[in-house]
Amino acid sequence: MTTAPVAVQPIPRGTLAGRVGRRALDWVPALVVLVLVFLIWQESIAVFHIKKFLAPQPTAIASTFWTNRHELISAGWFTFQEALGGFAIGCGLALVVALVLARWRGVGRALMPYMIAANAIPIIAFAPIMNAWFDPFSKGSKMAIAAVLCFFPVLVNTLRGLTSVRPQSIELMRSYAAGELETFRRVRIPTALPFIFTSLKIATVLAMIGAIVGEYFGGAFTALGVLIDSRSTTFQFKEAWAGIGVACAYGIAFYLAVALLERLTLRGVPSTDD
Repeated sequence: MTTAPVAVQPIPRGTLAGRVGRRALDWVPALVVLVLVFLIWQESIAVFHIKKFLAPQPTAIASTFWTNRHELISAGWFTFQEALGGFAIGCGLALVVALVLARWRGVGRALMPYMIAANAIPIIAFAPIMNAWFDPFSKGSKMAIAAVLCFFPVLVNTLRGLTSVRPQSIELMRSYAAGELETFRRVRIPTALPFIFTSLKIATVLAMIGAIVGEYFGGAFTALGVLIDSRSTTFQFKEAWAGIGVACAYGIAFYLAVALLERLTLRGVPSTDD
């Protein structure tokens, strides 16, 4: 007695398993590149006789991280708190200002040149000033630096989203006698959400950069930037590279957290669905 072969049904694209599988495949090229970079880095130091105290091998950096993991993770968490505080302050203020400028366009045209000029100033010039205004050993000065870095990208992207509404949608709301507040709530803000989350993801990276750069000009001894700076000054480059790796890990985790929030918030928006 023979049995008929059973056809294997492919996983529908819309199922959870299908989405997870596609997401995993999306990460494969990046993981392959990462492995290749580490292999080339590891072997080139031996092949080209690069001094190991200048560019340690990834295995040596990993070993150093494991030995000093408690100190490094604690320092990273301290700096991440500064970055998170600056992110919240800078992005929150940018969202409020963008709403005001979208409502009163004349104010936006008057203030935008000065905001662009302030954003053009290198953050390395802001850092000593912020440390002078605030206690250099407190988190406040680093939060201020991170907030300055986060403010402008979020402001510009949010304002672009709020003003990118189709004129037909505005006319429709007016035909229903909807006020400005209702128009913002039902049309402008939903349209701006993809723009907002794009800028927030950019701001996660800028916040970490701002916090660490600020710590180079003075900070608590438990801060990651101070640790990296002190280790590189005393030629402990393996510890400094391990600290850089921890900063990257916290930055990536911060970015992924905002990206996850974006997916949960914009699940019903067709342009963001897979």
